[in-house]
Amino acid sequence: MITEKNSEFKWDYAPAPEAKDHAKIKKQYDLFINGEWVKPSTKKYFDTISPSSEEKLSEVAEAGEKDVDLAVKAARNAYEKTWKKMPAKERGKYIFRIARMIQERSRELAVIESLNGGKPIRESRDFDIPTAANHFFYYGGWADKLEYAFPNRNPKSLGVAAQIIPWNFPLLMAAWKIAPALATGNTVVLKPAESTPLTALKLAEIIQDCDLPPGVVNIITGFGKTGAAMVNHPDVNKIAFTGSTDVGKLIQKSIAGSNKKLTLELGGKAANIVFDDAPINQAVEGIVNGIFFNQGHVCCAGSRLFVQEGVAAEVIQKLKARMETLIIGDPMDKNTDVGAINSKEQLLKINEYLKVGVKEGLELHQSSCSIPSKGFFCKPTLFIGAAQSHRVVQEEIFGPVLTIQTFRTIEEVIEKANNIPYGLSAGVWTDKGSKIFNLTSKMRAGVVWANTYNKFDPTSPFGGYKESGFGREGGLHGLMPYLTF
Repeated sequence: MITEKNSEFKWDYAPAPEAKDHAKIKKQYDLFINGEWVKPSTKKYFDTISPSSEEKLSEVAEAGEKDVDLAVKAARNAYEKTWKKMPAKERGKYIFRIARMIQERSRELAVIESLNGGKPIRESRDFDIPTAANHFFYYGGWADKLEYAFPNRNPKSLGVAAQIIPWNFPLLMAAWKIAPALATGNTVVLKPAESTPLTALKLAEIIQDCDLPPGVVNIITGFGKTGAAMVNHPDVNKIAFTGSTDVGKLIQKSIAGSNKKLTLELGGKAANIVFDDAPINQAVEGIVNGIFFNQGHVCCAGSRLFVQEGVAAEVIQKLKARMETLIIGDPMDKNTDVGAINSKEQLLKINEYLKVGVKEGLELHQSSCSIPSKGFFCKPTLFIGAAQSHRVVQEEIFGPVLTIQTFRTIEEVIEKANNIPYGLSAGVWTDKGSKIFNLTSKMRAGVVWANTYNKFDPTSPFGGYKESGFGREGGLHGLMPYLTF
């Protein structure tokens, strides 16, 4: 069925919900330490919910300092007695086994990811889960080839890695961190975000079913205090953190003067640059993919749009039209383009920034769609006529909010794009290869996509500059933070 809306035609799709009955979620989850499920010493549990329905999904253990210590000791024991001594080829077999089991359970993992995180099932099913499996496959292949990766450098493992991951890509972030750590011979204590712990806990079940030696991977849940206890534990050799810039700075200060290695993947405010010679329709689709399809829940989301003056009116008009076709609602519906915001707190933060942008005098444009009355949802939003001085341009919002600025020359847009505390990613749209190479050499961003956006591959390194952190994850570069030479 089609309906007329804003003088254009829009399809109305019948609901196509993904089945949920095959996804097994326990009523209560303990801590996964030394290959077993262990009750928390705090005796505390907290609820984890579905942000699209606000329904409780499960109760999750809150780890205290004693639990962190127990997990680190288990990891140390496994490292010294088993994992470090195991032939690299055998370690690789375990990593491959984890990858295959993620593939086998991909449908269940995708459903749980969307239920717990709020992202559309299409994104969980087609990107998050397959890419998580691919990271384990990729690094499983490196396990017995480190001498070839780093010739004449005698690479050696570090020991115990403490890893803390965010809520925007729960399983994928776990794979990004666990896979290279295991491939390089380290053991792991991982803490998922308190709002999205379920796929990490399902990964613990997979690890248990894979017969990975006890203590090699430990997965514990909790809040900021749990993460702080991991960071400050004296027997941790390596810390890998993905999250907010403010927390990253605290971690950096807390380990100053220690011998702990650190990688930080922090905030972002990516520039997406459209030149007047760009393929406009393709660029508009890339813009939508870069900020709206993921609810803006990506640190590398293209949340700052720069359009050359000659095509600005056309790009904005087509962007508004494309926004009208986006379907917002139940993440479990396969028609849904824009799912739920991860938490009530995050939605409140986004709404505060919308007020800030209006107060700063910007033109606000939102999709005319309706949003569900229950759950945490935000309409795709444009701020038109933005300038570098506006807070909504300078500060990370982490929601489906796009600011639009215009420019005239390459020099102007490079200066504007770089004039920000962050430097994680960027995008450029043009039909001139020379223009692309010129920009990529001058942009202070870890990743620059050309005529596409948000494309990831396990073989490609990812990371930022400035307040977006340091170190790289993915590719050959992703092995280095877990090795000493």
